[in-house]
Amino acid sequence: MPQVEVPQEKWTGKVREVTLGGNGRKSVVVGGETTLPFLRFEGSIPHRPLIAVEIQDREPRDWPLNLKAAWGDVLKDPGAWARKAMEAGADLIALYLKSAHPEEENTGAAEAQATVGKVLSAVDIPLIVLGPEVADKDNEVLVAVADVARGEHIALGFCVEKNYRTITAACIANNHVAVAKTPIEINLAKQLNVLISDVGLSSDSIIMDPTTGALGYGLEYTYSVMERLRLAGLQGDGMTAMPMFCTVGQEAWRQKEAKVAEGVPEAWGDNQLRGLIWEELTASSLIMAGADIVVLRHPRSVEVMRATIDKLMG
Repeated sequence: MPQVEVPQEKWTGKVREVTLGGNGRKSVVVGGETTLPFLRFEGSIPHRPLIAVEIQDREPRDWPLNLKAAWGDVLKDPGAWARKAMEAGADLIALYLKSAHPEEENTGAAEAQATVGKVLSAVDIPLIVLGPEVADKDNEVLVAVADVARGEHIALGFCVEKNYRTITAACIANNHVAVAKTPIEINLAKQLNVLISDVGLSSDSIIMDPTTGALGYGLEYTYSVMERLRLAGLQGDGMTAMPMFCTVGQEAWRQKEAKVAEGVPEAWGDNQLRGLIWEELTASSLIMAGADIVVLRHPRSVEVMRATIDKLMG
């Protein structure tokens, strides 16, 4: 049979490379692609998508029992939890400062610094620190965290329209990376990247969180926006060419299909398996859309997604 020539796209742009960690800590690099996800016959994919494991600064209160059981008693100690997450295969740790939320314990800068110090001492992989997503409170705790983690080249989030100047300044002063979060819309994502860059943070110190929808809850729209961001970056738009970050575990495990065991159709099957499937399908879809970092909750999902990425990378 005659050989069929496979048509290939040629892109002029490149996703920016962002480094996390270093200075004695293990470092990782995300981004650098010159083609769409996993189409290595068309371009270069120098760095595989990475898996971050979510931990919190206090024991989760809204997680289903089977998800809590997968981690056991370490949920009460962020340092021990981080070590177990690293042993489970995490490339990075994503620490949420949940207790700092004004409607939770309303903890402050000192508590945030102590928790981050404990986690940094417990593991040697890079750290992402995420605030309670209340702009004023994020300013308080993330600026304090940026100072105590100086030299560790961590990522700080979320940098949003209401507080980007403060978080960006903390990243510049302490050599950290900003996680820029916008509602699911390509122009808003680009605009925030422009604003952060105008303050003075290098474009290779920005990671985008375009906001994630889980399977059955906006996944298709999320996918289309992420795909458009990646296409724009590959076509040469430097302000859309940042690596992408997705909070998969948070979105997947809050849906009823992932956690409800009673009062649902029998056809839904075992809820423990269902929760895993919800997280894994959401994660695998989003790395196909261009996610460079996916944040997971269940250790089994980490194992499955690492094997999936291995196969996709060939």
